[in-house]
Amino acid sequence: MINNELVDPRSIVVVGGSNDITKPGGKILKNLIDGNYQGKLYVVNLKESEVQGIKSFRNPLELPTVDLAIIAIAAKYTYEVIKLLTEHKNTRGFIILSAGFSEESEEGRILEQQIVDQINKYNGGLIGPNCIGVLTPNYHGVFTKPIPKLDPKGCDFISGSGATACFIMEAGIPKGLTFANVFSVGNSAQMGVEEILQYMDESFDPETSSKVKLLYLETIDKPELLLKHASSLINKGCKIVAIKAGTSEAGSRAATSHTGALASPDAAVDALFQKAGIVRCDGREEMITIASIFMHPELKGKKIAVITHAGGPAVMLTDTLSAGGLEVPYLEGPKVEELKEQLFPGSSVANPIDFLATGTAEQLGIIIDFINDRFPNIDGMVVIFGTPGLFPINHVYGILDDKMMTSRVPIYPVLPSTLTAEQEVEEFIAHGRINFPDGVFLGKALCKVFNTPKPESGIIPQPDIDTIKIRYIIDNAGNGYISPDEIQGLLDAARIPRASEAVAETREEAMIIAQEIGYPLAMKVVGPVHKSDVGGVVLNVEDEASMLAEFQRMIRIKDTKGILLQPMLDGTELFIGAKYEPKFGHMVLCGLGGIFIEVLKDVRSALTPVSLHKAKTMISELKGRKILEGVRGQQAINMDKFAEIITRVSALVSTAPEIIEMDLNPLLGKGEKIVAVDARINIQK
Repeated sequence: MINNELVDPRSIVVVGGSNDITKPGGKILKNLIDGNYQGKLYVVNLKESEVQGIKSFRNPLELPTVDLAIIAIAAKYTYEVIKLLTEHKNTRGFIILSAGFSEESEEGRILEQQIVDQINKYNGGLIGPNCIGVLTPNYHGVFTKPIPKLDPKGCDFISGSGATACFIMEAGIPKGLTFANVFSVGNSAQMGVEEILQYMDESFDPETSSKVKLLYLETIDKPELLLKHASSLINKGCKIVAIKAGTSEAGSRAATSHTGALASPDAAVDALFQKAGIVRCDGREEMITIASIFMHPELKGKKIAVITHAGGPAVMLTDTLSAGGLEVPYLEGPKVEELKEQLFPGSSVANPIDFLATGTAEQLGIIIDFINDRFPNIDGMVVIFGTPGLFPINHVYGILDDKMMTSRVPIYPVLPSTLTAEQEVEEFIAHGRINFPDGVFLGKALCKVFNTPKPESGIIPQPDIDTIKIRYIIDNAGNGYISPDEIQGLLDAARIPRASEAVAETREEAMIIAQEIGYPLAMKVVGPVHKSDVGGVVLNVEDEASMLAEFQRMIRIKDTKGILLQPMLDGTELFIGAKYEPKFGHMVLCGLGGIFIEVLKDVRSALTPVSLHKAKTMISELKGRKILEGVRGQQAINMDKFAEIITRVSALVSTAPEIIEMDLNPLLGKGEKIVAVDARINIQK
């Protein structure tokens, strides 16, 4: 657990502290000294009585009591030192820099667990092992660089990788991005990213705490904890951006259904981040750009004014914003003409507003004021201003800085001349500003931020279903794919509309069922998982003779237990599925059905419980939604009905968590009517 000894220790001992600052034990001690740590500082070094001017103890038993131990010795010696410190020196905070634990071998894993057990026994907190350490305003407990000037209004950064933390800070600091606290969790033996985020949530102070959190994760061991505290922080006014690395799978997983093939752990991560309101990004530059956007006032709408003295960058940015769902609205009318009169001839004010390479700092100020005062429909501005190096442009960036302080909407500065105007850009950043040197990166990041939903708060209502009947069917079913009768019972109990159907095991039963349902018929084998692959699906059976002939052929197909008969229905093929993902729980998926799901993989997913609002959002995000709206004379489907069935699947798997995979593929939608015509449900108790 995070405790005060970890975040604000009154005393620190560096075990393995050294005069050699090329080694972790030496460099971390130097960083603590250079960072002006105000508490008592000690060293344990078996060969020295003084290290870098700090008193060193050859025997740790001679140490006074100490709050925090930073350990930089070989792994095999760490347990005995920690045992001594916890039992005799009242030490409750530990940072283990050393490697050689669970990341290396089974023996290392056992040693790591012994250490955790010892620290837990004394209610201590552990960061690491195998990490770079911790940076807080109170102490610089890392052995690496860079060490940013820590700012309470900067970003909190929690990283599962020390090197990645360094690289992200390396790239962000020159652009003006600032940091408040940095935690590198390494092996996460006791605490991972989730627990650090929990601490930040539970200790959050709206007046003093950072409101921007950066997360780098390679594993998510506790998704519920992450969801709970990320959602809580965002609802308190924070912004969170995360990288989840390790998205590829070493080998192909044998998929037993369409849902199994589509629902990968990475899809679960996407669904988790969406539910929490976390903005997911792919790499360090995107993370830095999104974090930098978060350091500006929030963009409340989608209409952007692009102000530039260089046409090409504005065109690229406009394309990027438009493709991502934001707007660069056309400006016209008397107000625009009035602005144009205050600029040089040849300037364009239609948006992008191009005031030419000869444009002045004063004209930039006029444009920004004009947008703020005369165009209330504009929600944000991007200012692109570089230089060919003919003369200094400090005054331009000075006016930009002034206008950013008073603007009613956020202004994002794109200052691309980081070499030609290096001094001017550095001066701008020194005023506490952040530069976005690439307009396209900014545009993509703005779109991603704007399109990330807010977390759903409170209890998510689910539709009314017959939970008693569902539990009875599940409790009495065996493991594996359940029978058509059991599937029908579950769908009926969840009030999911389905086609009338029955299973025949003999010719005589098939004749009776066909007479009851009526022709034309659809016939499907019961037993084989992929029916169409074995010739186990026949459509548009028009009469009894054809039906009997197909029955005779299909009943001989390997593993066939019977033949399912249904009325032939038509409509747009839809898909709804559910998949249990270990640790994450159930995901519900939707998309176009039939063969389209295999070819296009146009699917959206969400973690249960799925609200009606979220279900509608999933449908609206489908690339093929125009098909659902009706094209080329096809009748549109009832989107509200489709969304309702998604929520009913969510409620079903929540009531029956033993369902590990479920496919409704296809459902047929036509007008107001949507019915499931094929379903598979796999349970595992």
